[in-house]
Amino acid sequence: MKKFQMAFPNSSSPDLICFSHLRWNFVFQRPQHLMSRVAKEGRVFFFEEPIMDDSAVPSLQVREEADNIFVATPHLPQGYGEMETNLWMKKFLNEMINDHGIIRYMTWYYSPMHLKHSHHLRPVVSIYDCMDQLSNFKGAPQELPLLEQSLLNRVDLVFTGGFSLFNAKRHLHQRVYPFPSSVDVAHFAKARQLTQDPSDQAAIPHPRLGYIGVIDERIDLELLDQIAVKRPEWQIIMVGPVVKIDPATLPRRPNIHFLGGTRCQNRSRHASASTQYSFFGRQNL
Repeated sequence: MKKFQMAFPNSSSPDLICFSHLRWNFVFQRPQHLMSRVAKEGRVFFFEEPIMDDSAVPSLQVREEADNIFVATPHLPQGYGEMETNLWMKKFLNEMINDHGIIRYMTWYYSPMHLKHSHHLRPVVSIYDCMDQLSNFKGAPQELPLLEQSLLNRVDLVFTGGFSLFNAKRHLHQRVYPFPSSVDVAHFAKARQLTQDPSDQAAIPHPRLGYIGVIDERIDLELLDQIAVKRPEWQIIMVGPVVKIDPATLPRRPNIHFLGGTRCQNRSRHASASTQYSFFGRQNL
């Protein structure tokens, strides 16, 4: 935060508008960790992708999720085309800026898709935090690579979620820096003081090999299955929501346990119950 303050030494910190493809209440991960830290110095407006539902008319819900963190969720009627969606998203973005008196602000992008309704903004600083190669994800929009190139041409700074992404992006912008994700040490250190297993693991024998996170196409399900077969005495604990893949494709073995998602504050309890934690992932997408 010291460098953040030094960038604007003569005035209060500017607001920050974060454009995310991940919802604030989905899984507490990189965007939430970083935005929570920024919120200690100034206001953060977390602008989500629209929810297409049975609403009769478009609406924008803005809630204060925590001190200085405002989450903006657009709701649009089912059946809206791309043009209507972009017009309403731009309208809602301008509405949020006007209603909350946002004058000096930074922009922080997690998804280039948001550029379609934010290209008119004039931030004091703009950042692209490329935590994943979204164009490689299942069901990614075909226009995503072109939008990413447009975003790279506009932003002042680029972070990458790992070194493989850094090597892929380093020649596309003058200021690209690897910024690998890490572990919330203070949170998971609590696991050392916990002695009682969570109820959904109490009956599972040891040793336990655990994973906490999103379960999607980045998880090497074949590797997971092979480990379970070759080491039947190991109990594999998978904690997290299953998204973008068919749950029917998950390997089913007596020693593989899919426990579903959990609230952020419960992760240390799950961590305390396993002998070892691992990542069963393919190369960073």
